[in-house]
Amino acid sequence: MSGPREKRETGEQDLFRSRLDQIISMKHELVRLADAIDWPMLEERFGAVYSDGPGMPPLPTRLMAGLAILKHTFNLSDEVLCERWVENPYFQYLTGRRSFAIRCRSTAR
Repeated sequence: MSGPREKRETGEQDLFRSRLDQIISMKHELVRLADAIDWPMLEERFGAVYSDGPGMPPLPTRLMAGLAILKHTFNLSDEVLCERWVENPYFQYLTGRRSFAIRCRSTAR
């Protein structure tokens, strides 16, 4: 399969970070949405049209799709989306984070 080389959190660096599934309500609407989406199917479909190269580091499909969902659902600009993502563990959970991140830059790690 061609497509992005998906980076996934391994949990190895998360020893001192709060796991999202331990600090959020698993009944929240964004958690239920995240659990309802067929992420592997999206990775396969989007991966078929994705290309990475020099200067274009691969970002997880779930991150990119999740951000697009959040941006559309809440009618957010890119800047506001990033601000809200940093402060909202439910946004982070939807986009595939396992532990709470304190910077947008952490999304690709």
